[in-house]
Amino acid sequence: MSAIEVRPLQEEDREWIGGAMRKQWHSELVISRGRVHHARDLPGFVAEINGENRGFALYRFDGNACECELVVIFSLQEGQGVGTNLMTSVKNVAKQAGCVRLWLITTNDNLLALGFYQRQGFRLVAVYPNAMAESRRLKPTIPMIGLNSIPLRDELELEMLL
Repeated sequence: MSAIEVRPLQEEDREWIGGAMRKQWHSELVISRGRVHHARDLPGFVAEINGENRGFALYRFDGNACECELVVIFSLQEGQGVGTNLMTSVKNVAKQAGCVRLWLITTNDNLLALGFYQRQGFRLVAVYPNAMAESRRLKPTIPMIGLNSIPLRDELELEMLL
């Protein structure tokens, strides 16, 4: 297996990231806890294998609370270590910034991701029932049925203390 290299996102990566997000989620917008995030505005990392983009992570800092939100993590193929390497990079940048908490929002249908996040050291800290109704108001392209034919209703918050 070839080595995974993770580097800071560069401006020329944004077109590729936007295309990947549109293909995966039909939009470059991400909604978490009623907040709209534009992928083009977020810092992040890109993972490469043999010089080819294989995944990315986008994050944002909340300076007031000294926290870092992992807004998006995406891998073109699971099981290669791309997500783990991206997560390590986000965790490291959050620690370097003095953050005390790394957190994320996912949805009730995202079973594979829930397992991944927990293996990375995240803990489930909150469930926001029916939060997807508000998210759909902000981003109408969110489907009613999610992964594994599960009705897409709730947001789940996970955190890792740094």
